[in-house]
Amino acid sequence: MEVKIGVQNAARELSVDTDAAPDAVLAQLETALKDETVFNLTDEKGRTVAVPAEKVAYLYFTADSGRKVGFGLGAD
Repeated sequence: MEVKIGVQNAARELSVDTDAAPDAVLAQLETALKDETVFNLTDEKGRTVAVPAEKVAYLYFTADSGRKVGFGLGAD
């Protein structure tokens, strides 16, 4: 699943591919907000993104639909 993280005062959002469920990611953010700490999210390759929790503007979850390769996909 891809998680897009909007950060306050940043022009671009962060994109992280993770195996974590949306509920688990939201729980991590809620805990970080409550404790006034950093929100950490680790991707499928073991890389970690860290954002001060109070600076997270939004989270957007997208399901993996697989990568489409080639021309004429969907043409019968």
